[in-house]
Amino acid sequence: MKTRTIGRTGLAVTEFSFGTAALGGLYRACPRDVAMATLQAAWDEGLRYFDTAPWYGFGLAERVTGDFLRDKPSGSYVLSSKVGRIMFPVPDDKVPSYGYVNPLPFDVRYDYSYDGIMRSVELSHARLGLNHIDMLYVHDIGVYTHGAERNAFHLRQFFDTGLKALQELKSSGAIKAFGLGVNEIPVCLDVLREADLDCILLAGRYTLLDRSAVAKLLPLCETTGTSLVVGGVFNSGILATGPVEGAHFDYMPATADIAGKVGAMMDIAKSRGVPLAAPALQFPLEHPAVASVLIGTAKPESLHRNMALARLDLSKDIYPAFEPHTLVAPELGQDAIRQ
Repeated sequence: MKTRTIGRTGLAVTEFSFGTAALGGLYRACPRDVAMATLQAAWDEGLRYFDTAPWYGFGLAERVTGDFLRDKPSGSYVLSSKVGRIMFPVPDDKVPSYGYVNPLPFDVRYDYSYDGIMRSVELSHARLGLNHIDMLYVHDIGVYTHGAERNAFHLRQFFDTGLKALQELKSSGAIKAFGLGVNEIPVCLDVLREADLDCILLAGRYTLLDRSAVAKLLPLCETTGTSLVVGGVFNSGILATGPVEGAHFDYMPATADIAGKVGAMMDIAKSRGVPLAAPALQFPLEHPAVASVLIGTAKPESLHRNMALARLDLSKDIYPAFEPHTLVAPELGQDAIRQ
């Protein structure tokens, strides 16, 4: 599989990569044998960049990802995890769900400080059972997760001390790159104005349907040399399923307006003889700032199906045909789209 470089780091990642949230039991349980089979399917398809996080199943995804990668040759893959959440043990009857089914018996504390980031990395190494992590993302900092008042505190904490932790980890060679892992545009702009980032894992904001990143973030990334890893290319599923009953957009049931836009997109794709999911998967890679498209699933067959779509030969003139039906909210990001 072709690779692209993360920022100015020299670290090469495959154009398609594997996200492990579903292996942590997101919305439905993922038995260990299924998780391992799905990781093997990703490896067999040529994916060599794997992204995980403490948040995914409260450590469960890190455990299975580390177990799978442990016997792979050094340097044969790239691994990223995330910081900003510290997991701590709780009684079985106090384990929250947060959308995860059968997670490990932990709860979360947010900490974007120097000590919090260093502690998070230590715990991730222990869960992974691996002695290296190539990239670290600051996970879910921003108004979308924390609200304006609390996020102001977290941003101060990150700028005051947390950023130094990431810089030290990179300069020491413990990691090769760092950035943000978020679902919103404004915090990316805020942080990029104050700090050099190698990469941003951006979920759902640069897709065939949602072009919120176009106006400001993509040009800024080109200027700063910051790479994007794009997740959520199906916008919570609707670009894969179409506007069927129960379809979701942005983690919520799709509105009639969204369903109508996606229906029009499906007609365009059908007129070109391809399923809508194919251009949805391939679209982000048309931009030079995008290093990789992250695919997340807990089913080997879904992984193989998506990669077959990723390999379809699409005419480059297909993408402008979808533009009248896209969403753009460059100033307010995700909240504006929801309104």
